Amino acid sequence: MSTPFHIVIPARLASTRLPNKPLADVAGAPMIVQVARRAALAGAAQVVVATDAAEVRQACEAHGIRALMTRADHASGSDRLAEACELLALPDDALVVNVQGDEPLIAPAMIRACAELLAARPQCAMATVAHAIDDDAEFANPNVVKLVTDAQGLALYFSRAPIPWWRDAPGGGARIKPGAVLRHVGLYAYRAGFLRRFPTLAVSPLEQIEALEQLRVLWHGERIAVHVSDERPGPGVDTPEDLERVRQLMAS
Repeated sequence: MSTPFHIVIPARLASTRLPNKPLADVAGAPMIVQVARRAALAGAAQVVVATDAAEVRQACEAHGIRALMTRADHASGSDRLAEACELLALPDDALVVNVQGDEPLIAPAMIRACAELLAARPQCAMATVAHAIDDDAEFANPNVVKLVTDAQGLALYFSRAPIPWWRDAPGGGARIKPGAVLRHVGLYAYRAGFLRRFPTLAVSPLEQIEALEQLRVLWHGERIAVHVSDERPGPGVDTPEDLERVRQLMAS
């Protein structure tokens, strides 16, 4: 990739389902450290953790990972990234990839593909990732975010509801039409200038209804390019059960 990109990993200790999640031991190192190490394989110009916890910063620095202290009152990871852009003095045209701090098995190629897509789409403020799904239970699950795109691969809408709805599905109900459904992956690339502007944008009604921050971007007329991956991301960590599963996978 000729255009350099930067990876910023937002991390906070507050988690209702798994307290102190970034510091949880995974294969001999804190999870946030494993995420940063994995992300570094994508070939970014730099990998930086943005946190509001001194313990996270200390854990990162002890393992040679750069960490920035950011405010504790950020409402979202994107807001934290916006502050990180200021602290890093990134120019407005810099590409910034947001890697979630609970994805120690994230595919480096997926990170790189997301950044490359944004570099190739100057009309877009953001890029993200999706993959095909063929499981009706996933399709109906409101915790699985679905999305639809236009002919140019730009996002039209994200929803917790089963979209697109197959009106003539055999047997009716929430059924997947083969080859027509995409599951959203929470990986984003931004232009730094847009990240700086994002916290100033009014929260949209759709964002409030669906509890999906990316709908604010579409509401305000910005475009999001979508990379459709042939592979699924590795499992993330939201619960103690997830943590044990990831520990076993990384130990194997």
